[in-house]
Amino acid sequence: MTNFAEEKVMYMKLTYRPRGTCSVQMDVEVQDGIVTNVEVLGGCSGNLQGISRLVVGMPAREVVEKLRGIRCGMKPTSCPDQLSKALERCLEQEEKAAGK
Repeated sequence: MTNFAEEKVMYMKLTYRPRGTCSVQMDVEVQDGIVTNVEVLGGCSGNLQGISRLVVGMPAREVVEKLRGIRCGMKPTSCPDQLSKALERCLEQEEKAAGK
Protein backbone atom coordinates (compact mmCIF):
# COMPACT_ATOMS: atom_id res chain seq x y z
CA MET A 1 0.00 0.00 0.00
CA THR A 2 1.35 3.41 -0.97
CA ASN A 3 0.69 6.50 1.08
CA PHE A 4 0.69 9.78 -0.78
CA ALA A 5 1.28 13.00 1.09
CA GLU A 6 -1.70 15.26 0.73
CA GLU A 7 -0.66 18.50 -0.93
CA LYS A 8 -2.57 21.62 -0.10
CA VAL A 9 -2.60 24.10 -2.96
CA MET A 10 -2.83 27.69 -1.79
CA TYR A 11 -4.65 29.97 -4.20
CA MET A 12 -5.54 33.58 -3.57
CA LYS A 13 -7.34 36.09 -5.78
CA LEU A 14 -7.49 39.72 -4.68
CA THR A 15 -9.03 42.89 -6.07
CA TYR A 16 -6.97 45.87 -4.92
CA ARG A 17 -7.81 49.57 -5.23
CA PRO A 18 -4.55 51.47 -5.81
CA ARG A 19 -4.03 54.87 -4.20
CA GLY A 20 -2.21 57.82 -5.71
CA THR A 21 -1.96 56.41 -9.22
CA CYS A 22 -3.83 56.59 -12.53
CA SER A 23 -4.80 52.93 -12.29
CA VAL A 24 -8.09 52.31 -10.47
CA GLN A 25 -8.14 48.55 -9.90
CA MET A 26 -5.67 45.67 -9.79
CA ASP A 27 -6.78 42.04 -9.86
CA VAL A 28 -3.97 39.71 -8.77
CA GLU A 29 -3.86 35.95 -8.45
CA VAL A 30 -1.21 33.99 -6.56
CA GLN A 31 -0.93 30.22 -6.29
CA ASP A 32 1.58 28.68 -3.88
CA GLY A 33 3.47 31.98 -3.76
CA ILE A 34 3.73 32.33 -7.55
CA VAL A 35 2.01 35.14 -9.47
CA THR A 36 -0.41 33.53 -11.92
CA ASN A 37 -2.34 36.54 -13.23
CA VAL A 38 -2.33 40.34 -13.02
CA GLU A 39 -4.93 42.63 -14.60
CA VAL A 40 -4.90 46.40 -14.16
CA LEU A 41 -7.65 48.86 -15.04
CA GLY A 42 -6.60 52.41 -15.86
CA GLY A 43 -3.08 53.73 -15.93
CA CYS A 44 -0.57 53.45 -18.78
CA SER A 45 -2.02 50.45 -20.60
CA GLY A 46 1.07 49.35 -22.53
CA ASN A 47 3.44 49.66 -19.57
CA LEU A 48 1.08 47.87 -17.22
CA GLN A 49 0.43 45.06 -19.70
CA GLY A 50 4.19 44.63 -20.02
CA ILE A 51 4.74 44.59 -16.26
CA SER A 52 1.86 42.14 -15.83
CA ARG A 53 3.30 39.72 -18.38
CA LEU A 54 6.78 39.97 -16.91
CA VAL A 55 5.72 39.14 -13.35
CA VAL A 56 3.47 36.16 -14.18
CA GLY A 57 5.36 33.01 -13.19
CA MET A 58 7.61 34.84 -10.73
CA PRO A 59 7.59 34.32 -6.96
CA ALA A 60 5.32 37.02 -5.53
CA ARG A 61 7.88 37.95 -2.83
CA GLU A 62 10.52 38.57 -5.51
CA VAL A 63 8.11 40.82 -7.42
CA VAL A 64 7.36 42.77 -4.23
CA GLU A 65 11.09 43.29 -3.58
CA LYS A 66 11.71 44.52 -7.14
CA LEU A 67 8.70 46.87 -7.41
CA ARG A 68 8.37 48.26 -3.87
CA GLY A 69 9.25 51.94 -3.61
CA ILE A 70 9.19 52.84 -7.32
CA ARG A 71 7.89 56.36 -7.78
CA CYS A 72 6.10 57.96 -10.72
CA GLY A 73 7.44 61.47 -11.27
CA MET A 74 6.91 63.53 -8.13
CA LYS A 75 4.27 61.13 -6.74
CA PRO A 76 5.27 59.15 -3.64
CA THR A 77 4.07 55.94 -5.32
CA SER A 78 3.50 54.36 -8.76
CA CYS A 79 1.53 51.57 -10.36
CA PRO A 80 4.43 49.11 -9.84
CA ASP A 81 4.66 50.17 -6.17
CA GLN A 82 0.91 49.71 -5.77
CA LEU A 83 1.18 46.28 -7.42
CA SER A 84 3.77 45.35 -4.79
CA LYS A 85 1.28 46.39 -2.10
CA ALA A 86 -1.47 44.30 -3.72
CA LEU A 87 0.81 41.26 -3.84
CA GLU A 88 1.89 41.79 -0.22
CA ARG A 89 -1.75 41.82 0.84
CA CYS A 90 -2.43 38.71 -1.23
CA LEU A 91 0.50 36.89 0.39
CA GLU A 92 -0.67 37.95 3.86
CA GLN A 93 -4.12 36.53 3.17
CA GLU A 94 -2.60 33.35 1.73
CA GLU A 95 -0.51 32.88 4.89
CA LYS A 96 -3.50 33.59 7.12
CA ALA A 97 -5.57 31.00 5.24
CA ALA A 98 -2.75 28.49 5.67
CA GLY A 99 -2.70 29.16 9.41
CA LYS A 100 0.84 30.59 9.50
